[in-house]
Amino acid sequence: MNNLQVNLVWNNFGIDNSNNSILPSGLNCLQRDTPCFIGSPHQSSFAVDSGGSRPIRGSDNSIYEPDDASLPVASYYVTNSTRWGVSNIGRFMDSANGSYIIYTSRRFTNTLDSELFQTARMSPSSLRYFGIGLKNGMYSVVLQFAEIFFPDDQTWKSVGKRIFNIYIQGDLKETDFDIKKQTNGKSYTAVQRQYTVEVTNNVIDIHLFWAGKGTCCIPEQGFYGPSISALSVSSYGTVTCAIN
Repeated sequence: MNNLQVNLVWNNFGIDNSNNSILPSGLNCLQRDTPCFIGSPHQSSFAVDSGGSRPIRGSDNSIYEPDDASLPVASYYVTNSTRWGVSNIGRFMDSANGSYIIYTSRRFTNTLDSELFQTARMSPSSLRYFGIGLKNGMYSVVLQFAEIFFPDDQTWKSVGKRIFNIYIQGDLKETDFDIKKQTNGKSYTAVQRQYTVEVTNNVIDIHLFWAGKGTCCIPEQGFYGPSISALSVSSYGTVTCAIN
């Protein structure tokens, strides 16, 4: 029981000034019905370099903020600016990869933003990103992926498969999404998915979920499940502020 860890993100806990001080920092911003800045939004865009350690300006002119926080087992992180947060649930059994971040020094030739794809964040089960304090309205969500762990050579290691589902605002956008399948089996190749979604409660929820498909142990333990290299969210069309 001493090893029990619980992720309380995206629940409906009532958090006010009387109990906020004893709870982990940022948890109040990641509640389903009462996120931070509800009714008083402060932004209409954000971008994240998953696994990155420094800000990067992308070819879309967005500043991709670093996301290198250690998120083992059941944990979350909210930026000091309270612009976005990330949550992980799950544990890679018998794995030496405790950070859930993977790296490569390879260059990517099919994108202007090669550096964004040299890192990625993984999760054994559930990986979520939250945009906090967004103005209500329509948004463009761009998710960027690359398979940087399973090679595309002729060795047995290349048979590893990473398959997961993609939800945004609770709606299923992709079922059994396989990064390498989008590139005809090529690794180290950028893949982009773009969606238009509506924000109605000043928060956006991007959820990558492993449903038990793909491989778990090839070429070694602890590298299956959802993986993402970068993401960006920006207002699309008219953006309105919530009125209480």
